[in-house]
Amino acid sequence: MNTPFRGDIGAAQRAAGIGMTSQRTRDRLIETLAELAPLDPRVLDVMRHVPRHLFVDEALSSRAYDNVSLPIGHGQTISQPLTVAQMTSALLEGPPMRRVLEIGTGCGYQTAVLAALIPEVVSIERIGALAAHARRVLRDLRIRNVALVVGDGSRGLADKGPYDGILMTAAAASLSPALFEQLADGGRLIAPVGSKEQALRRFTRTATGVHEELLGAAHFVPLRHGRS
Repeated sequence: MNTPFRGDIGAAQRAAGIGMTSQRTRDRLIETLAELAPLDPRVLDVMRHVPRHLFVDEALSSRAYDNVSLPIGHGQTISQPLTVAQMTSALLEGPPMRRVLEIGTGCGYQTAVLAALIPEVVSIERIGALAAHARRVLRDLRIRNVALVVGDGSRGLADKGPYDGILMTAAAASLSPALFEQLADGGRLIAPVGSKEQALRRFTRTATGVHEELLGAAHFVPLRHGRS
């Protein structure tokens, strides 16, 4: 199964570089992820091409294709690749999606992965400096199907909904009812929930209510309110 990269693949290839940022290094990461968990092959194919090293500080680029989370400043991190792959795979499981909301753009890596798989991505980030960096990298990769908003995403972004899917990249002690209201019928919400102990959960909106599934333990930075 071949899923195209929804940006300029030439730009992505030119950005690949050599050594620790080479395509061969990315291929090794994908092989590792495939051995660790059952993952959607479309997601793995996209992650094989998205240049993760462009989303982190240059000093950390040698670790960009290790299966680890990395600091991106402002007390935030880029999730480890396995987490990105698992959350995206869980989001895609079900009917096709047209529009997805990402809560917590961060450096924009998860955004780029979603943008390669979903026709329309809306992403909201509360920290202006991170949003500016993400917007710059996405523009350089010519990814044009992302609407990036600076603001508090704890209650979603109702004016651009409803969404076929919502993916939250920070942990909330509890989820706002407004998030479920912004899901279309059959829509899926993937979110880490909890404070001291977190769990990754999938919520599906059905005709009779919201169906909840436990996907496993999680470890994310906490969801913050307001803008910064």
